[in-house]
Amino acid sequence: MATMAAGDEHAAPEVLRGLARHLNCLNEDNKATRKRALELIKRDTVDRGLSSSVLQEVFSALLKPLLKCLSDPMERCRETAITMITEFIRCVPKPEESLPYLMPCLAHRLGEKELLEPAEELRLAAVEMLTLAVEVCGKHLAPYLTEMMHILQRTVVDPFPDVRRESCKCTIDFAKCVPEHFHMQAESLVKPLMQTISHQHHRVRVSAIQATGAVIQHGTGKNVDDVLSHLAQRLFDDSPQVRKAVAAVVGDWLLHMRDRYSYFHKLIPLLLSGINDEIPEIRLLSADLWKQVGAQWEKENEEEIKDKMDFLLTPPPFYPPGVERPGLGCRELVLRNLGRLVPAVAHDMTDWLVPTRVRTSQLLSVLLLHAEDHSTQHLQPLLAALYSACTDTERDVVSNCLAAAQLLGTFVPPVVLLKLLLDHVTAPYSSSHPWTPLMVLAAVLGGCSRALLQPHLENIGNTLSLPEVCQEYQQVVYLEQLLCCVDVLLRQCESDTGSVSLQLLQVLVAVQSLSTEPRLSAKLLSTVQGLDSPMELYRQHMGQLLDWLSGSVNTWSSFSPQRLQLHVIVTQSGPVIGEFVCQLMPLLSSCLQPDRDPEMRMNIFTMLAKLLLDATNTLDSKGHFRDESEKFLSDVLLPNLVWRAGRTAAAIRTSALSCLLALLHGGAVTPGQVRALTPCVLSALEEDSEMSRLFACRSLSALLRLIGTNLHPEALNKIYPMLLKRLDDSSEEVRGVALRAVGLWLSCLTEDYNPEVWASHLQVLFQQLLLHLDDPDGSVQDQVAVCKN
Repeated sequence: MATMAAGDEHAAPEVLRGLARHLNCLNEDNKATRKRALELIKRDTVDRGLSSSVLQEVFSALLKPLLKCLSDPMERCRETAITMITEFIRCVPKPEESLPYLMPCLAHRLGEKELLEPAEELRLAAVEMLTLAVEVCGKHLAPYLTEMMHILQRTVVDPFPDVRRESCKCTIDFAKCVPEHFHMQAESLVKPLMQTISHQHHRVRVSAIQATGAVIQHGTGKNVDDVLSHLAQRLFDDSPQVRKAVAAVVGDWLLHMRDRYSYFHKLIPLLLSGINDEIPEIRLLSADLWKQVGAQWEKENEEEIKDKMDFLLTPPPFYPPGVERPGLGCRELVLRNLGRLVPAVAHDMTDWLVPTRVRTSQLLSVLLLHAEDHSTQHLQPLLAALYSACTDTERDVVSNCLAAAQLLGTFVPPVVLLKLLLDHVTAPYSSSHPWTPLMVLAAVLGGCSRALLQPHLENIGNTLSLPEVCQEYQQVVYLEQLLCCVDVLLRQCESDTGSVSLQLLQVLVAVQSLSTEPRLSAKLLSTVQGLDSPMELYRQHMGQLLDWLSGSVNTWSSFSPQRLQLHVIVTQSGPVIGEFVCQLMPLLSSCLQPDRDPEMRMNIFTMLAKLLLDATNTLDSKGHFRDESEKFLSDVLLPNLVWRAGRTAAAIRTSALSCLLALLHGGAVTPGQVRALTPCVLSALEEDSEMSRLFACRSLSALLRLIGTNLHPEALNKIYPMLLKRLDDSSEEVRGVALRAVGLWLSCLTEDYNPEVWASHLQVLFQQLLLHLDDPDGSVQDQVAVCKN
């Protein structure tokens, strides 16, 4: 060893003597000479494989000339000088001895406002050399804190991406080497790092995030707020590596940052957002870090939560299946910060950027899963946020918020939650979006268990069937959500809904009166009740439904929803309505009085016409309508057939005639009642409306089929003149029907009709028919020939 040491003592001077001429050449004006000299110095030193002790002595002698070469006009000379200094720092045993000269030089070259080194590859090499110096010199760099900060402030925002990345790496190493000094000037790096954190290269963004983590970790902790918004934006980065870096940095802060307790409410959302990331690796990393944070907090606060650790280990009843319950520490962290987290979440749910709203809505579910029943005290702001989110145009936001609402239904006692929700259903938050409370209610009901929901069924059913809830709004989305509430109740409570089947049926009737979709729900409701069909459901509640409508019948108009509800009930109940004719007739009589709303009367007459065409399967299914038909004719139909001036009155007579025609075809009238109708039908043949005349001709034909052979000759003689007038009608269709009616009139002549006594009438009839044998219309001629035969 002594021999080697002695050899080294002589080797260093020998090397330096050999380099003397080359060193002198470094001052030559000729750039080729300087380049050659540097290459020879490199060959005789770092490339020669000298021992570290010899290199240390040589380095001390060469440092100043080499640093001077960093300013050489020739790029190749500067590159060689940087390479040699880097190798010396790597190989010498005491590289820190070079710092007094190296650091000021690098600060001058890299830390000025203007770039003194134009070559980006050389700036990269210089920063790499600085990183190496940090690694090998460690704490010896503490006196040069200012120089380091000046360099890093400039290089972190260097135009060359690789320089930025290397500078971020250098920042991390330097912060770890001198943490007791670094914090004094760490703040100066925050601004340049925030400029780099949004760089177009994802690798640069990753490096900037990692450097930010080190700067905040080893800084004063005062700049957390300055970087949080930038990190939050990186949660939506297109690069998975960037999002992973954010999760790792935030997790490290939550575990190791000195003042982390003050920033839990700001850092927790950033880490929990990663749990719903689309990349499995990021989800696993975020979940693992979160578990570590919870376990550490639990350990640090063991005395405070000792009772909960001993007695609250089992999950609450009806916990969502297939979901792992977070640890106690994680749950405690969330619930203790929930008061600060909920307003922030509500704010971000209205952000103008779609990705922010989607991530925030996902975060809400994670928070509620941790908070469990402790979210009860935050119901008002939570519900307001959910209502707002339900109006979002992005489907993912809405579905995520409905999942969150379902968790509320799982954890929050129904007595508390439903009190607020049902009040909001009856008096919506927003007049432009009244359906949002219903949407949230449906999701909440989906999260409630059958056992907890059963005591509140009547309250829910009564609320949903209120007129201001099921009859006030006609938007399709409102009706869909109202129907959704019914469907969820049926699925959740099944046969228990029997106690509120009337209210649910009222809702379905109200919805279907404004929409054509919910027919299947009535079928579902009847199935749940153990009934064979919706008909059985109507039979069970028809009396109550008609009483429900009768309560407001005196106020109905053409715009009243009750009119549409009546239409739904009588048309969908089929033969069941025939069992309740006695209860239905007073309601119809009230609606169809001549002084009531004309449009409403026309609509109801049209509905009755459809029913009466198939009277045996609807109104007269039990034969009860015949008992009521005389009163119906006298109190309802005939008053509306009386002539009144005006187009509206004419339109009502037309609709009443259509109802009369259906009544005659349906066969739900007696012969005596038919005779009483004859005068009204004959007068209707003179109506101005073509449709009215057509209905009158057809009604007269039906009347003749029913009682023609039983009519007295004088009654028959009053009919044919009116029919003959219609043979000259302007409508070809009316003429055709009138001719067929004449044929029916002739077929009604029995032995009681004496041709000799009534010869004058027959003569007039046949004279008119003979005239029409020359009619331009061939079909008319054919029909006249048939009548004569």
